[in-house]
Amino acid sequence: MHDTVDLEDRGIPSIFISTVEFIDGADVQAKALGTVPNAVYVEHPIQDRTDDEMRAIADKAVGEIIAGIVAEG
Repeated sequence: MHDTVDLEDRGIPSIFISTVEFIDGADVQAKALGTVPNAVYVEHPIQDRTDDEMRAIADKAVGEIIAGIVAEG
């Protein structure tokens, strides 16, 4: 989150990506930093996923990630 805020402050479109498990924590952190995160949340957990499962998660999220970055610019 800190890196995303820093990059946005520098004028570099950025997006915060996390799993849905951390939505509440990300919201609290964003409020503490005085920002509204440009975020995409993917399914949880990801820790023990196979490469193919991770690719499927990324494939589902990539359109939203690109749209979030392009909307910034």
